[in-house]
Amino acid sequence: MIAYLERFIPDNDTDPIPQEDGGDRRHDSHSPVLPDSLGLHGSSVDSGKAAAVFASRDFGGMASVQPLALICPTGPEDIARTVRAASASTHLTVAARGNGHSINGQAMAHMGLVIDMRCLDPDLFELAPGGPHGPPSVVVSGGALWEDVLTRCLEHGLSPRSFTDYLGLTVGGTLSNAGVSGQAFRYGPQTSNVTELEVITGKGTVSLCSEDENSDLFFGALGGLGQFGIITKARILLQPAPDMVRWIRLVYTDFSEFTRDAEWLITRPDGNSFSYVEGFVFVNSDDPANGWPTVPLRPDHPFEQERLPPTAGSVLYCLELALNYRRHDLPSAVNSVVEGLTGGLGFVEGLEFHANVDYSEFLLRVKRVEQLAKAAGIWEAPHPWLNLFVSKSSIADFDRTVFRGILREGIGGPMLVYPMLRNRWDSRTSVVLPDSGGIFYIVALLRFSQPYPDGPPAEMQVAQNREIVHACNKKGFDYKLYLPHYKCQEDWKRHFGDKWAKFVDRKNRFDPMAVLAPGHKIFSRSLGLGSKIIAVEEDQCGLL
Repeated sequence: MIAYLERFIPDNDTDPIPQEDGGDRRHDSHSPVLPDSLGLHGSSVDSGKAAAVFASRDFGGMASVQPLALICPTGPEDIARTVRAASASTHLTVAARGNGHSINGQAMAHMGLVIDMRCLDPDLFELAPGGPHGPPSVVVSGGALWEDVLTRCLEHGLSPRSFTDYLGLTVGGTLSNAGVSGQAFRYGPQTSNVTELEVITGKGTVSLCSEDENSDLFFGALGGLGQFGIITKARILLQPAPDMVRWIRLVYTDFSEFTRDAEWLITRPDGNSFSYVEGFVFVNSDDPANGWPTVPLRPDHPFEQERLPPTAGSVLYCLELALNYRRHDLPSAVNSVVEGLTGGLGFVEGLEFHANVDYSEFLLRVKRVEQLAKAAGIWEAPHPWLNLFVSKSSIADFDRTVFRGILREGIGGPMLVYPMLRNRWDSRTSVVLPDSGGIFYIVALLRFSQPYPDGPPAEMQVAQNREIVHACNKKGFDYKLYLPHYKCQEDWKRHFGDKWAKFVDRKNRFDPMAVLAPGHKIFSRSLGLGSKIIAVEEDQCGLL
């Protein structure tokens, strides 16, 4: 992901726009009540105003629903009791909330129970050093933040293999989606780098699962959007940690050359490429939020726009690379590897940017953005982000239609685009990918605009997202939403495609009352009238 994202963060303090559907909801005589059967041991249950505000909003800032209570569990069994009590009721649902980075209310539960996963086993860290039978690994809480897992692993000279760009996310949260970054071309997503899970199903049972034990729950929970269970523990694969990173950015004017070089790099043999490959789109202007100033890695190495050829269009591309190395490695050796990999690439001569940074500094590069955004008062503002997986066969047309068309003036934030290899993803998980080809691209539109009225209204940005999805559908692009959000089950059926029947079967077996993760709006809460789940209402199909 783009570091130096502080260029997207304004200097002035502004108030976030009011929450949509954020009014005061008072309980009436038909409002749900907390069941006496909760019987939690040592956990706190908070139904006060402060807890309600915390649990009723997320990073997206575009949805707000009132929970019944926020629960801070002391252990997995408290979560199991909560789920069992909700399942025994006629109305309650349960949502697991990590660090609240969902975009469209996926971690919310209207008049239901929200579990603060950050309370769960914060000190859990069971390290297995590895050996002849496998690589090192660590068992951590599903509520642990990835940045904390990284910090503790580095104390032992180890590191997880696959990351997300932003590490202020919980382990269970990213494993319930996929978890991608620039390492995914080599190691796959985070869902491909976990070997065991502890999961609380919708029946309130505590289940240990892996590829060999309770495998259907294991693969269902990975990328399962929290629909089959709440991940309370995970065993994460590790590797020896490097000390340093050579961080590189290369500027392109031609999308076909950009994608050709990116695909060449990710298909190199293991150990003969970069450690990280990403890319982004930017505007050919001096706009500090969308243009040239977003590219340089150091303030003493400015973007020399006069090096751009006269044929350069209104939109440009940047290939972002990283090479891990040890502190004792000779600079000449690092330079030789970099030159060998970049020597034949088609970037614009003179528009290449390098920096040497600590490994942890590179992985935590987005944390500074968070700090600046909070200082500027916009972290709580709406973030109408859109993430897609687009097949290689459609990505050139996507560039013409979206990057050089709909978004040609930028979005006030990063526009990421980079390739991944399908064979690094386990098809047994619940994650869905585009239908065709061995290479597909992630497109992430990460808006960091100022709150209205200084920036565009959130509704306008949501409308632009709808326009993009409509264009993809109209032109027949092969794509899937990542971190998906739909309003009706028909759209979810289309999203999951030939995985839908399996998805429904897993729901019926592991969460038959549809207690879990109601914020996704895939299934409605069953009233216990039968063994089959009840579909959501299908009167408002469409994205967002």
